[in-house]
Amino acid sequence: MTGLGSAARRLAVEDIADVRAYERERPAFLAHVIELKRRRRVPVGPFLTVLFENRDTVRFQIQEMARVERLLSDAAIQTELDVYNPLIPEPGELSATLFVELTSDELLRAWLPRLVGIERELELRFEDGSSARSMAEEQHAERLTRDDITSTVHYVRFELTPPQMSALVAGLRIVLASTHPSYAEETVLTPETIAELAADATR
Repeated sequence: MTGLGSAARRLAVEDIADVRAYERERPAFLAHVIELKRRRRVPVGPFLTVLFENRDTVRFQIQEMARVERLLSDAAIQTELDVYNPLIPEPGELSATLFVELTSDELLRAWLPRLVGIERELELRFEDGSSARSMAEEQHAERLTRDDITSTVHYVRFELTPPQMSALVAGLRIVLASTHPSYAEETVLTPETIAELAADATR
């Protein structure tokens, strides 16, 4: 989905501070993003975590990569922007990173083959009985999706209908569920998280 607001949402090279400027900004920005992620991180059962992304979380990812890898040229920054800008949700969308959090080699071997397709098996369920199903973010899907084993990280998005947008803005009850045949789990979004997501979808 694209719209008139999409260009303004995307990050440009001038939005990414150079390394020295970022070091001055980083303590306050890091504290801001940690708090953002606290409100936007949703566990679904024992092994899945969904982190809803926005412009600030994506900018943080790029800034940290530029800091660690000492990316100094506009061309290098633009390469990262091309990779991560698709994670910023468009109007009427929600965007998220899906983490499969398995803490041992035994669990990885047991579950990663069983969870193939998990990135397309998430649903946001609304009080009116409707749902929005996850779609793999196209730019990353080919690299992360295999037939025999899944990745521990996926990028997904949800397209919301106007009534679903209204329910989100109104703060009505929303459930995030996995419908995967090997992993049927669900969790109710907190009012704090719903408020965050309402800002994403309408900003």
